[in-house]
Amino acid sequence: MTDAHPTPGPPPTSADDLLVLLAVARTGRFTTAGESLGLNHTTVSRRIAALEIMLGGRVLSRVQGGWELTELGQRASRAAEGIEASVAALSAPAEKPDRLSGVVRLSATDGFSAYIAAPAIAKLQLEHPGLSVEIVTVTRRALQHRSGPDIEVVVGEPQVHRAEAFRLGFYTLGMYASRTYLSERGMPTTVAELTRHPLVYFVDSMLQVDDLDAPRRLVPGMRDSVSSTNVFVHVEATRAGAGIGFLPCFMADRHSDLVRLLPGDFREQLPYWMVLRPDSLRQGSVAAVVDALRRQTRDSREALLGRPA
Repeated sequence: MTDAHPTPGPPPTSADDLLVLLAVARTGRFTTAGESLGLNHTTVSRRIAALEIMLGGRVLSRVQGGWELTELGQRASRAAEGIEASVAALSAPAEKPDRLSGVVRLSATDGFSAYIAAPAIAKLQLEHPGLSVEIVTVTRRALQHRSGPDIEVVVGEPQVHRAEAFRLGFYTLGMYASRTYLSERGMPTTVAELTRHPLVYFVDSMLQVDDLDAPRRLVPGMRDSVSSTNVFVHVEATRAGAGIGFLPCFMADRHSDLVRLLPGDFREQLPYWMVLRPDSLRQGSVAAVVDALRRQTRDSREALLGRPA
């Protein structure tokens, strides 16, 4: 006898929930993902919970500073990317075949994003006005799961699997102070004298990139003054006289009120690396952004390495 009321199977996976997962994967945070979708944190959390029930497992795992995809989450996010691409293809206007369009997602540090990525992308968009680039500014190690940004630019050589990685170039960091600060507190001329001054730099407990730990390794006696996860805060706090900042030269050298200190003792040169999914370069829009970033990095080499001492 046929059961008139069969037991229902699991509910179908919601496309909306998949797109919420994709937003969390790209930003690493529920709050930021919600802002990009017009949802609040609670709704994002509820959507992710519903998706995990539908798929029968965890799609996200907590890491320092946010969330990353699990293996199940990676499979789900690939399905979400397919949905997103299909919607974009339906809504895109007819264009000349040589014009690039679509969205490319880039994750990079604050300074690189502002002074390398932004001008590079602006030039590219003069040729391809239909191309959109989303930039998430963050200073962290390269993600181990590739279903986040299309392109990552990180400091230091990344240790990643199932990804393409290559070195973009180098930049230099140095110790800087404002002219006003030095007139009031004196000019340090030795490393020992430097330890009497406060340091403006990253929040030590939140620093995820080992290569950026130079000042605490080289001058452990400096006490923290203003600490921030944002390099622009370092620059402006140093200009305001909060202490001595360990700053990227290509950012600090733009300001005539900043003076570089002890360049012979403090000249930390670090590499920028680019990380991509293996299939990313097959996308014309991603390949074009990669080429633009490489050109801009090459053209900015002198500024990145800093003015001669």
